[in-house]
Formats: sequence, C-alpha cells, structure tokens
Amino acid sequence: MATYVLLPGAGSDSTYWQFVIPLLRQRGHDVVAPDLPTADDSAGLEEYADVVVEAVGDRRGVVLVAQSMAGFLVPLVFPRIDIALVVLVAAMVPAEGESAGDWWANTGQAAARRALDEREGRDPDAEFDPVTTFLHDLPPEALAVAGGGARPQSNTPFERTLPMPPWPDVPTRFLLCTADRLFPADFLRRVVRERLGVEPDAIDCGHLPALARPAELVERIEGFRTATIG
Repeated sequence: MATYVLLPGAGSDSTYWQFVIPLLRQRGHDVVAPDLPTADDSAGLEEYADVVVEAVGDRRGVVLVAQSMAGFLVPLVFPRIDIALVVLVAAMVPAEGESAGDWWANTGQAAARRALDEREGRDPDAEFDPVTTFLHDLPPEALAVAGGGARPQSNTPFERTLPMPPWPDVPTRFLLCTADRLFPADFLRRVVRERLGVEPDAIDCGHLPALARPAELVERIEGFRTATIG
C-alpha cells in the first residue's frame, strides 16, 4: 500500500480528484486530498503548505501529486514531510528564487498560449472562457461536476513575493497534457527540460486530466510509482 497526497491547482479543491480517489483506494492505497485555503486573501503559499503538512501528519514515504499551481508547493513542503516521489501534472515548475507571480513572464507562458490559440483558430484576445480553456475535453459526467465554475481563488499566492528554495532532491516525474490550452505542451516540455532536467511524459487531454481521463491518470501515476519506488 502507498500513500498518495493529491494537491489541486488554483481555483480548485479536493473535488477535482473525486474520480481519482476511489480508483486509488480500490487498489488499497491511502489517499490524502487536502482543501487549500484558496478563497482566503490572508493565505499565501506558506499557509497552503501548512495545510498540506497538517493533512499528511506522520505519514512517511508519500507520493505527492501536484496539479498546476501546486507545483509551487513542492519545495515548501519537502523539508516538512517525508516524500518518496513527486508527480507533477500540468504543473508550474518554479526556479530557485522565483515567486509564483514572476513565473508567467519568466517562462514566456503568455506568448506560448497566444501562439497556440492562433494556430488552433481561437481569438487570442477573446475574454477568458473557462469552458474553452479548461473544460473543452471533459466527458458529460465530469462536465456536470465542473461546469458550475471554479472555486474562488485569491491572488495572494501570486502577489506575495516568496522566492522559492531549490527544487528538492527527490525523484520527480512530470506528466504534461497534449491538449492543454493554458500550458501548451511544447512550452511545458521546454520548461520541464530546462528546470528539472527530465523528459516529461504525456497524456492526451486538456489541462484537467483528473476530470477528463481519471482512469488513465491513475494508471500513469501508478506506473511512475512502481517504476521508481516499487
């Protein structure tokens, strides 16, 4: 049995993992899926990390799965919990000394997203539409859950300056999404190679694989676990 710690991205909570959690538990694994204080304007990434550490408690050798913005939590929680493997899913990868608010310009995300929109025939200057960006490939049962809109997300984690420590010395795997419209695949592949020095794996879906393809996501993270730590 393994212990999985599942961290959602911005504007989300543990319901993001609702199709993944039962599949992992059916395999006999312990699953921790904390709700981060996304609506709290007083909470930055340090407070998010506190929530994760408290939820994990004294569990050891956990597999930490971080979606999107939660990539910035990995260096913060690593000294405080025992992690055997990190799996990043369509995640932001911080550089040493970088704050979450600086990541976008430092990596060139806006230009990469604009170029993708233009290639695929979308108006890059159109008003933000969560269906177009995030929900475009969800099956009906997942869309019924996610279609109600994102959870409130404070800007504090992006506005508060918090330089990141170095990426921790822990086995790390990356799963990018080939149809991701927020973090285009070519863009993330470059960022991962430059910042982690690893070759990312890929899953054929948009930015939210835990909703779009939960069974395949479980197979992939289980494969990473067994290949890395047994």
